[in-house]
Amino acid sequence: MTPGLAAPVGDERRESLRETVRRLSSAQKGATGAPAYSRFVNRPAGRLLAALAFHLGLTPNAVTGISALFTFGGLVLVVAVPPSWPVGVVVAGCLLTGYALDSADGQLARLRGGGSPAGEWLDHMVDAAKASSLHLAVLVGIYRFETVVSGPLLLVPLGYCVIDVVTYFGTMLNESLRARHGVPTRAQPTGQRVGVGRSLLTIPTDYGLLCCVFLFFGVPAVFLAAYTVLFLAAAAFLALASVKWFREMGRLVP
Repeated sequence: MTPGLAAPVGDERRESLRETVRRLSSAQKGATGAPAYSRFVNRPAGRLLAALAFHLGLTPNAVTGISALFTFGGLVLVVAVPPSWPVGVVVAGCLLTGYALDSADGQLARLRGGGSPAGEWLDHMVDAAKASSLHLAVLVGIYRFETVVSGPLLLVPLGYCVIDVVTYFGTMLNESLRARHGVPTRAQPTGQRVGVGRSLLTIPTDYGLLCCVFLFFGVPAVFLAAYTVLFLAAAAFLALASVKWFREMGRLVP
């Protein structure tokens, strides 16, 4: 996490919310590899939430905890409540709010002068739990309420779970190896402008887009079709990205 944004003691009381957002905007993570929703919607939303949390005196770990409550609250609804339009809207709202807060905790840490190893550990552990639990919740929900009682569609959430976990682990491992070998990580700010096209190419990995699909949770045929298409796209992306990542790691100096 990037240090150097902390205001002198007492300044957060005199600084307006707009000034805090503007100050935070000057120290965003790099956009390389960031999918479209995450880059253009979630980060700005997280920036505003981070500024609000800063003025409320919340800690980054508290924001991580609130993020987890929204995310797993939404997943409990997927498992416990029969699918319907209202349920889908609430689930999508919970997941998207949790995602925005997940962006806010790191930005809040930068506002406070930098994060801690314990805070980073907590953030990644919650992310790892989220990456697998979402798809297992879908599997339980569609089977429990007999949306799908048998057949290959029941394998889609299991396959999606594997794809998301491997993608998450691979991304984190790539960043760790780059940092260990003195190569700039994707999260580090750069002076280069990252085009919109690159963010669109990584849409299959966009958690925010996946959350939006839950708006159709009350229409099982539409939800499952969109969910399956995202699964296939994510699997294809991981297959292609794995080749690229392996070649990139091979070029790192031992």
